[in-house]
Amino acid sequence: MARKAAKPRDSSDNSTADSLDTAEFDREFVINSFAEPDPAARRRWQRARRKRGRPTVGEGAKVVSVSIERRLLARADRLAKKKRVSRAALISRGLRAVLAAEGRAAQ
Repeated sequence: MARKAAKPRDSSDNSTADSLDTAEFDREFVINSFAEPDPAARRRWQRARRKRGRPTVGEGAKVVSVSIERRLLARADRLAKKKRVSRAALISRGLRAVLAAEGRAAQ
């Protein structure tokens, strides 16, 4: 299918787009006309730029990849759902318990 050729614009046509005042956008380096933000504006900007996400717990979290038997994982998921905690929270809780038990045995 062939496209129709666009009609040439008549220079005497004063359409709305042509009559808009766009002189302010024709300048280069508009950024040079801005002043430094005041301290309150700078704080608002820094707060807006801050990354969102989960709050840091302890020293923060590290993502690890661990292989777990499927049945054991399914049991862990069921228990986590029953206790209304995440899988990661359940695994962390179990790891803390094992480390505490081993710490008592080593002392």
